[in-house]
Amino acid sequence: MAPASGTTSTVLNAVLYHIGWFACVLGAASGVGTLGALVALILVGAHLVLAERPDQEWQLVLTVAAIGVFVDSLHAALGILDFRGHQAGSLAPLWLVALWLQFGTVLHFCMRWLSQRYLVASMLGLVGGPLAFLGGERLGAASFGEPRLLSLALLGLSWSLLLPLLVLIADRLGGVGRYRLVRFRARDRSGLGADPQRSRRAVGAG
Repeated sequence: MAPASGTTSTVLNAVLYHIGWFACVLGAASGVGTLGALVALILVGAHLVLAERPDQEWQLVLTVAAIGVFVDSLHAALGILDFRGHQAGSLAPLWLVALWLQFGTVLHFCMRWLSQRYLVASMLGLVGGPLAFLGGERLGAASFGEPRLLSLALLGLSWSLLLPLLVLIADRLGGVGRYRLVRFRARDRSGLGADPQRSRRAVGAG
């Protein structure tokens, strides 16, 4: 297996993440959150198998999930957010855990551009965090506590601190953000394509 180009890996990673996100959110909204979580977990497994440096990836995925589930459980306990299938004081639903595992797969890949840009990450979290949850709310997987504007503000503040922390952790663990994908090389009729050095010698001799 050979490492895929950065662009290919970035696009593939983004596609895998969004499939998992919709599976979890739509599954939770439809009352089949476990099924959505299963899809996301399969995609996380595929990410770890394909990643060029799986050791860094599984450490990052587990760390991000642990922090994210804790933070969102705190949001739920404080009444800022209400997740479908989650009751205050109970364990987070499986679909939420799977969603955070999925988020851990993007920090070395399609969100690698945030590396060492902690202020940018903070601003993105301030705006992007509430927007992502608004999308989840519209699909029926979560709802905001009242007063609504206060919950949105607190969520934005939380994400303005959380996202740069996660980016910092990703930076400390290190990662190359590439997948190992099989590349099929067409052999020429003379059979020289299998050995680049042999091909060059043959061209030089000609």
